[in-house]
Amino acid sequence: MDILIYGTVNSIALALMALGFALVYGISRIPNFAHGAIYVVSGFLAWTFLKALGLSYFLSALIAILITGILGALIYRFVLIRVRGMAISEIIASYAIGLAILEGLRWGGFKGMTYTLPLFINGSVTLMGVPIDIHRLLIVGIGAAVIALLWVFTHYTRIGLALRGMAQDERAALMLGIDSDMMALLATAFGSMLAGLAAVVLLPLGNIVVEAGYNVLILAIAVCIVGGLGSWMGAVLAAFLIGFAQILTVVYLGSHYQMVVALLAIIFTLIMRPSGLFGRQKELEERV
Repeated sequence: MDILIYGTVNSIALALMALGFALVYGISRIPNFAHGAIYVVSGFLAWTFLKALGLSYFLSALIAILITGILGALIYRFVLIRVRGMAISEIIASYAIGLAILEGLRWGGFKGMTYTLPLFINGSVTLMGVPIDIHRLLIVGIGAAVIALLWVFTHYTRIGLALRGMAQDERAALMLGIDSDMMALLATAFGSMLAGLAAVVLLPLGNIVVEAGYNVLILAIAVCIVGGLGSWMGAVLAAFLIGFAQILTVVYLGSHYQMVVALLAIIFTLIMRPSGLFGRQKELEERV
């Protein structure tokens, strides 16, 4: 039961980390390698508003998420829009932005165990004989709510339907009058806000450090590659596969092998099925 419970918590956490990356790529076909940096920036902003300005945690988290959304939109508007369609340039540009942000924070003294966010609710409960923190149960609830709301948003709202249209067929969407660059900008903003939400929900379980940005980026890439780049629900399924694999690895091998699981998942997926579980970009080559 402990593997089932903690595997579910870990899987939902991975889904929260990866949804923003999957959303941005699914709409604009831009791999946002600044995703991990935006995650850390959101946590740092929430800590700043909470500790330095004395705001409530809820208000601090809300402002941090909104600012990261604006940051994502600015990154697209002034940088990524200029290299959109050039795959290598997109990767280099977005990774350079993320690297500059993370190493700039490190250079400014952002390191050590000083920066921490409080738990939503302290204490623990026993669930089916397994003790678990209440905050981890809230992560499961918040993650499930985010996934459900994202599905509703993309199926029943005007902007969500436009985003789905761009993801399915950009040329047809353009013929219907949908502004490609505006949808890509909105997708980048929404993806950044999802990264910010993941940060304020998950970072209370640890410290806000620069290395978290690199780890989140690797995990998000692993989830999206296994699930299929451009497939949001594929990313959710892949999060459960990798999440339970990581928990089993912790139980039988050790916690320091968790990242190895993600890297092996990337390698094996690219070898066996390059398009991932639900991806479509290489279906023709695979059939041939």
